[in-house]
Amino acid sequence: MSRDPSLLARQALYAPETADAFLILLTLSHASLAEPIRVTSDAVDTVSRGSQFVAFPFDLTLPDDTEGQSPEARLRIDNVDRQVVKAVRSLNSAPSVLIEIVRVATPDVIEAQFQDFRLTNVTYDSQVVEGNLSIEDFTMEPFPAAVFAPGNFPGLF
Repeated sequence: MSRDPSLLARQALYAPETADAFLILLTLSHASLAEPIRVTSDAVDTVSRGSQFVAFPFDLTLPDDTEGQSPEARLRIDNVDRQVVKAVRSLNSAPSVLIEIVRVATPDVIEAQFQDFRLTNVTYDSQVVEGNLSIEDFTMEPFPAAVFAPGNFPGLF
């Protein structure tokens, strides 16, 4: 995860008052989707690095840094034009979600990035699509993955 903001972003963050505004750009992608779904937290469409992010109301609860726990975020997207729910219904596995934070003044510069999230436990109704954003937790995998027993590794014995 990229968390090294630019000098201008740090100045805006540390300032008691600033005219700078930050945007959240979400990209939902999946091999089954012809084109990723790109939305922005701004009230108007945003172009960042040549890609159009559509103004779409959503609520994102960012992950916390709790030790010993896999980071998990929560995403709620308003179901205003049914584009997201249609895409989610068509998928047979969890889509990938990329979260990027940019400044309004420089939308091509990524100030923070959270990648490799999967949208899981998706529920939807006529008003909202919501789900958990989680990362696969490799810390819970057994290590080593194999047991060095005569049945698995006869050359060792």
